[in-house]
Amino acid sequence: MGIRDFHIKLKAFRVKRFFFGRRRNKWNANKPSWMIPITHGHHVVEHHAIKGGSDDSDFDSVVIQREQMDHNELWYFGIFDAVVGDGVTKYMQSHFFGKKLKECHMRRKTKETLKRAYLGVRTKIREAHKPEEETCRIGSTSVMVINGEKLVIANMGDYRTVLCRDGVAYQTSGRHNQSAQRHWYRRLFSVRMIACESGNTTGTKYSKGSELVVGGDRIDSDTEFLILASNGIWEVMKNQEAVNLIRHIEDPQEAAKCLAKEALIRMSKSNISCLVIRFD
Repeated sequence: MGIRDFHIKLKAFRVKRFFFGRRRNKWNANKPSWMIPITHGHHVVEHHAIKGGSDDSDFDSVVIQREQMDHNELWYFGIFDAVVGDGVTKYMQSHFFGKKLKECHMRRKTKETLKRAYLGVRTKIREAHKPEEETCRIGSTSVMVINGEKLVIANMGDYRTVLCRDGVAYQTSGRHNQSAQRHWYRRLFSVRMIACESGNTTGTKYSKGSELVVGGDRIDSDTEFLILASNGIWEVMKNQEAVNLIRHIEDPQEAAKCLAKEALIRMSKSNISCLVIRFD
């Protein structure tokens, strides 16, 4: 009887453990999904170091913001030139952050809101610059990281975000991806944005030029890091060059400084700003 009692108790223990295990797995399934540590660093070169002046009105602004929305974690990153300013960020603050959204709707709503934010900036810039006035080129790039799993990326003008996946550079763009043939971008919203050449003495001319592209993707096990950078980086190096330059640098702050330094060495004459985001 003693042996039988032991087997009954052992069986009961296994059954109890089975049910407890199922409950623990269910709890894990309901946990917030951000499990990938995110580190970041940025570097902005002072304008006088590029053009020899002291006017800081042309500085780019860098935005890094983390938001907790119910069970969703959002990281918002951006680099904006002086013309765009804080317009996009203010719009996101008032029309997106703080809203109660289901995770299944999060990426779609992020794309829609970013698109509206940039369109609003475009309209204000058009209203602020009369046809006879001289304007300057517009540039911005921003990224939303949703629960460490999903990306929403917006590029405007010559500013852009490049993703490193397993050592290969990928760009969200409406144009042909020169660094790889992989069809990385999905459901892109492409809107023509205003731009004109700096130094135009005959009045404002709107070029065919500055394009807004908003796209999304997932962060997988091969996703290593993102580079957000201004035209001062991209006019002197290709996407894959930038990735190769910093891939071995684990500290994103040091990686951002390395990119900026290399752009200076290559005699870049435009704004040099970069932000590196690592998914460790």
